[in-house]
Amino acid sequence: MLQFRHILSGLVGIMAVLTSTAYAGKLSIVIDDFGYRPQTENQVIAMPANISVAVLPNAPHAREMATKAHAAGHEVLIHLPMAPLSKQPLEKDTLRPEMSSAEIARIISEAVHKVPYAVGLNNHMGSAMTSSLFGMQKVMQTLDNYNLYFLDSMTIGNSQAMRAAAGTRVKVIKRKVFLDDTQNEADIRYQFNRAINLARRTGSAIAIGHPHPTTVRVLQQMVYNLPPDITLVRPSSLLNEPQVDNSTAPAVPQQASQRTPAAPSLRTVLKGCRAKQPPQPVYATAFFTAIGDSIQQSNLVKYMVNQWQGWQKK
Repeated sequence: MLQFRHILSGLVGIMAVLTSTAYAGKLSIVIDDFGYRPQTENQVIAMPANISVAVLPNAPHAREMATKAHAAGHEVLIHLPMAPLSKQPLEKDTLRPEMSSAEIARIISEAVHKVPYAVGLNNHMGSAMTSSLFGMQKVMQTLDNYNLYFLDSMTIGNSQAMRAAAGTRVKVIKRKVFLDDTQNEADIRYQFNRAINLARRTGSAIAIGHPHPTTVRVLQQMVYNLPPDITLVRPSSLLNEPQVDNSTAPAVPQQASQRTPAAPSLRTVLKGCRAKQPPQPVYATAFFTAIGDSIQQSNLVKYMVNQWQGWQKK
């Protein structure tokens, strides 16, 4: 009987380890647009050091806030302006796809100088720039000269950042959740919980927010009360996590004389077809989640746990 108790104790311990491993998730939070609002930005700096900040290089308080954030232990990124598809006022030295490699290199070099202690770079806006393979290749070739990773803010679904980084030493990670598309606290709280669930399900998630008073209030409430299976981490700790590139290659324009009209009959045949989705990677956390669930639902384990609890009470 004593031997059986030892075996049962071991099984319960294994089950606990598997369950805790299965549901562990890494959550990274990056607060963009630093350098304009020192008052609220100081409140972010007062939060746990694993919250990271992205500083606009031409903001009036860029150097000051980057230095303060670094001194408080936060990871610092350069929040580099990139051209959007929409028409709106742009920051000075906004990267555009048609810029020369030399101009892009100059802007990035000046940004590195203006934002001390930066270890990464992410895009401010940038739907036009990041969707340009040619433009992003020039960015990645320049970043290859620095020890900087690239956090893709994913302001457009067909970002070419990962594709453009091929052949360079630049590591690319991707934003999963925007915390504050609205300034409603309930909405921000919902997005924060969504990031937690993504981290739990896929192993990690990066959420991006901004130093708005409502965002700061929600963070002050929630980062100190994370579930025990969620760990707050810096973006740089996720550089070796699996990344999936869902982009499609940009279309190459053809000469008018080379274009061949599609046959109507073929278009009709293919109308009802659906492209097959590429197989998605199976993350380790999902694998262990399935094992943990199976073990917990096992009648044998339930019986042994009940027996163990009965013996513990004796």
